[in-house]
Amino acid sequence: MSSTYLAPSGPRVLAHRGLAVDAPENTLLAFAKAIAVGADYLETDVHASQDGIAVISHDPRLDRVAGRAVAVGQLTMAELGRVDLGHDQTFSSLEATLDAFPEARFNIDVKEEAAVEPTIAAIARTRSANRVLLTSFSERRRQRLAALVPGAVTSVGGSGVLRFRSAAYLRSPGSAARALHGGVALQIPERSGPLRLVTRPLIDLAHRVGAEVHVWTVNDPADMARLLDLGVDGLVTDRADLAIQVLAERS
Repeated sequence: MSSTYLAPSGPRVLAHRGLAVDAPENTLLAFAKAIAVGADYLETDVHASQDGIAVISHDPRLDRVAGRAVAVGQLTMAELGRVDLGHDQTFSSLEATLDAFPEARFNIDVKEEAAVEPTIAAIARTRSANRVLLTSFSERRRQRLAALVPGAVTSVGGSGVLRFRSAAYLRSPGSAARALHGGVALQIPERSGPLRLVTRPLIDLAHRVGAEVHVWTVNDPADMARLLDLGVDGLVTDRADLAIQVLAERS
């Protein structure tokens, strides 16, 4: 099964944890709201529940989103499904989320090693490999995911991004291709501390070696337009509604 994730060509709007306007982040409601405004891509995160199920959650703990001093991995999926996140929403498994939005494309950040096998299982059961992009800050974990889900595409992890930036500085396509190690995208912030990651040479080199550049997290329409002018291929944003409007105005 070949991936359709990057077809057709961008620019792309990736709804960061859905559209959490009048909806809790990373919930079925937030994803539904993102799709309702025209987003085709849903960015999300997974951890593993106590009983080994891939669960949609950015944080490893419930403190911020539910006010409970407990880790995701300390609760079963059934227990997580009873947690009140507001707006009649609760935690959802990755499998249930993929099933709920069968036409959407998912950008899945696998946050921990314990979530690797459950993520693979959820993708296999829903036959979703061709519509997901898998990523992780850990480049080793990202490469493992690429090997275990050959029908999916991946974006480069943290160490790979730094190697690619060095390749862009040296203007070395060979080094850039090796840094990608099979990844199809660089998903990066515009800056990391004082270090500027998103530059015209980096974008040009990424395109030269067949990769896309997706920038996170971009919420201001002026910044969206500026980055699109620079040549980025995707905007990872909390405000998919605004990004869709920016793209419409540019077209």
